[in-house]
Amino acid sequence: MSRLRALLALVLAAGVSLALTAEAHAQEPPRVLAIEFANDVNPVTAGFVTGSIERAEDDGYDAIVILLDTPGGLADSMREIYQRMLESPLPVIVYVSPEGARAASAGVWIGQAGDILAMAPQTNIGSSTPISVGGEDIQEDLRKKVVNDAAKSLRALAEEHGRNVDWVETAVREAANLSSREALAENVIDLIAPDLDALLAEIDGTVTKGTKEIVLRTAGADVTVVEMSLWKRVLDTIIDPNIVILLMSLGVLAITVEIFNPGLIFPAAFGAISLIIGLFGLNVLPFSWAGILLVLVALGFFVAEAFVASGGALALAGAVSFIFGAIMLFDPAGDLYQVSLPVAIAIAAVVAAFVAFAVAKALRARRAPPLTGGDELAGASGVVREALVPEGIVFVHGELWRARSATGSTIPAGSAVLVDRLAEGLVLEVVPAGERAVAL
Repeated sequence: MSRLRALLALVLAAGVSLALTAEAHAQEPPRVLAIEFANDVNPVTAGFVTGSIERAEDDGYDAIVILLDTPGGLADSMREIYQRMLESPLPVIVYVSPEGARAASAGVWIGQAGDILAMAPQTNIGSSTPISVGGEDIQEDLRKKVVNDAAKSLRALAEEHGRNVDWVETAVREAANLSSREALAENVIDLIAPDLDALLAEIDGTVTKGTKEIVLRTAGADVTVVEMSLWKRVLDTIIDPNIVILLMSLGVLAITVEIFNPGLIFPAAFGAISLIIGLFGLNVLPFSWAGILLVLVALGFFVAEAFVASGGALALAGAVSFIFGAIMLFDPAGDLYQVSLPVAIAIAAVVAAFVAFAVAKALRARRAPPLTGGDELAGASGVVREALVPEGIVFVHGELWRARSATGSTIPAGSAVLVDRLAEGLVLEVVPAGERAVAL
């Protein structure tokens, strides 16, 4: 009997413990991971968002909020983000905020993929016509295929989440745009909220749209906001087309300096680092082979100017070729990723000016009469190593020379001197630097 009582007491204690644990767990505030996404859509930001979603899943968060403010970006990166959102077992809430933010172009796909899509007041959504597939000169039949594909993919996202499918097609085909209040009235979004806390309080207890059908527990949530790390921000800066073309130009220019002046070391090291970083950016963004070829032709013209007496014609041709190549280089990436025309012109002008300066210096050196022996030493500066009384030792051009004072006066050791001439017997006649300066 005593054993039975002990067993019952143990079971009762375990039950009470489980009940208390469940109650304590129920009293714990829900945890929400808020992803700060105020940037364009590119491979770096896509990696940041998908990595943050994975973190939320691994760390046991109850929901994910993407704080969205984007002008759009690359189609492949956009697809990577919204596919990861759809795959996540956690509810993913997209909140276009703060006031004045936008979900444009690729941002509309990300928004429509959200289990809940909300906007802050004075925000806008739309303008989703694809522009990342070749620019304005794209053939009409190909453009129809691209637009139809984009419209249907966005329509599928809106349909699955019970939103206005007709408007999202209009956003693709006609670049339509709506304010937050218009979007709510036309069932493009689910609600408007003034801030994140109000949003989480309002959606608490609702069931998410789409296939997940999760009952949200977000009121009074413990919110953790994540931003891009410093390294991600550096990478995001590096893939700016203007910086890519600048780094590549500096790299080629520095290596060229090293080739013509072997042994300097620094230009070669700087050039190699610049080229590697520039090629990283080139590898991340879609580029045009026509642009690459024009830039390479431009570099060929610049190098040829140093060996062919063209009177600057090759340098000018190189500058023009470089400008057109730079403008065309990232054409497939769309309007958000284009080299600025002033930047292209400035780089071309600097490189052409450098080439012209180098060629002019080379021609001047070639035409100058050769300096040998005493002619080369005349006017050279040196330092007295052994006092001149009136003869002694001086250090000139990295060598020790027998020297005598041209004035006959004593010149102490350590004094600065200038070579007057090379006398017989390879003896330098020198004067104190100050006296030569006055005489000149």
